[in-house]
Amino acid sequence: MAESKLIYKICSKAVWEEIRLLKSWTGSPHDVQDGFIHFSAASQLEGTFRKYYAGQTDLMLLAIDADALGNALKWESSRGGDLFPHLYGPLLISKIVSAQNLAMSEDGAIEGVGFA
Repeated sequence: MAESKLIYKICSKAVWEEIRLLKSWTGSPHDVQDGFIHFSAASQLEGTFRKYYAGQTDLMLLAIDADALGNALKWESSRGGDLFPHLYGPLLISKIVSAQNLAMSEDGAIEGVGFA
């Protein structure tokens, strides 16, 4: 069996504490406004972090098995024409395979994440 492809969602620790006990989550207010939940591939995380979360602390990185989301997950052109994963529907919390602390080092690299 092929290895699953992970996609990622950055959120605050407070949001993680709220949603981790739910069955599903419709996303952040920004996600709800756009009509889908925004995710990033591993190669897109640093750009997402810099654009939307620079200077923030107490962040979490949620990893989700993209294959487990089925046809509701669409890869669509976004920042710089890159294809980003967007989930059209709620995220089942059971599809989150890991949640870990996320921080950026002084040189701008993402720290404390173990993705491939």
